[in-house]
Parts: sequence; structure tokens; C-alpha cells
Amino acid sequence: MAPRRGTPRPWYRTRAYRLTRTIVVTVSLVVGGVWWAQDEPADPAGARTDARGVGASRAPAPRRSPSGASPQLLPRARATLLTVPYLGIQAPLVGLRLDGRGRLTAPPVNDPKAAGWYEDGPAPGGSGTVVVVGHRDTKTGPAVFAALHELQTGRIVGVRRVDGLTAVYTVYAVRTYEKAHFPNQEVYGPRNRPELRLITCGGRYDRKTGYASNIVVFANLTATKGPSDSA
Repeated sequence: MAPRRGTPRPWYRTRAYRLTRTIVVTVSLVVGGVWWAQDEPADPAGARTDARGVGASRAPAPRRSPSGASPQLLPRARATLLTVPYLGIQAPLVGLRLDGRGRLTAPPVNDPKAAGWYEDGPAPGGSGTVVVVGHRDTKTGPAVFAALHELQTGRIVGVRRVDGLTAVYTVYAVRTYEKAHFPNQEVYGPRNRPELRLITCGGRYDRKTGYASNIVVFANLTATKGPSDSA
């Protein structure tokens, strides 16, 4: 619907914002059966799976570490910083837990450059799948994961820990799933290896229902670094 005469255009309808290729929204997603709580309305029922080869029945294959050997697992420690050099991301990590309704809380909207780590799940560098979520946009503009869909396989993602160690993951797939058909098992199912998922919103956008899809980055642990190791 076009704005009424004399009413300023919303900031997300301006030409300058369209050039960023992002749209204001928050996202609702499932984390292993736990909803990521948001204020946006849920997706309409019956949404179709995105057409870009997503929703496949088989999980993608992981990357091997540079040495060919499995990296040593790290003891549990809190995550503090996410780095994605290819996208220029250096995002502080906020610990997220479940709310009273069993939903994963969202990263703070007043700090759009921060991401959230599910701190009751696996820790970076340890066994299991680490889950990091972030906004694509907030009401003030693009947020930390605005360009997540541009991440490519083979790129490196680092998760620094409070003990100064960094878990280094290598991306082996970037997929988009319609939220109505989000494949929990494919994204969060056991892999018998340390993995990482970065998740944000994507796909079609509707002003009433929000984004129809979630972008999911699949990565597996390929190295660990100490405080004095080069990036």
C-alpha cells in the first residue's frame, strides 16, 4: 500500500535503504524444537520450501581440517566474540537462554552489531553443535548478519572464548529454509563432530508476516588457536 500524500516514506522504503538490499524485520526460528522468541508475527501456514536447493533430505558434508587430523576439543568456556573475516564481522556474543515459554531469547535490538550464543548448549571448540543467532535488521537499519547470505564455503569463522582460546570453524554449506518447513534434524541433528550454526532471517519478506525463511550457515571445527596465535 502506498503512503498517503504528505506522509514521509518509511526509512525502509527509501532509495538509499533499498541499495543495502536488506529489509527491516526480526525473525522467528526453531532451535532444535525451541522457538527463538521475536515480536514479529509467525509465518503463514503452508509456505513452500525455498527453491535454491534447500530443504534437502541429506545434510551437507563437512570440511576437513588443514592437517587432515581432527582438532583437539577444548574444555567448556563461555563464548565472547564472533569473527567472520570475509564479511568483516567482529561481533560481541551475548549469552542467550530460554524464556518462560521455552523459547530462545533474541539478541538485544539496541545493539544490532551483537550476536547471541545459546549458552546452555555446546560451547565453542567442544563436542556438539554451537548455535549463534543474529538479527539481519533492526528498526534502525542493517544488523550483524545483514550479509550472512553472502558467506561462501571454505571461509573461516572464529569464536573466541573467555579463556582467550579461539575455536576456528570452516564453512561447508550455506542454505536457506522456509520457516514453515525448517529441518531440525538436518540443522541440529547429531554429527559426532564439533560444529557451528550461524542463523538469521532471509527469503521472501511480507510486511505483515515478516521473512518467510531462515539462512543457516553450516561449519565444522577445523582448528583451535591460543591468544598468541595469528588470526
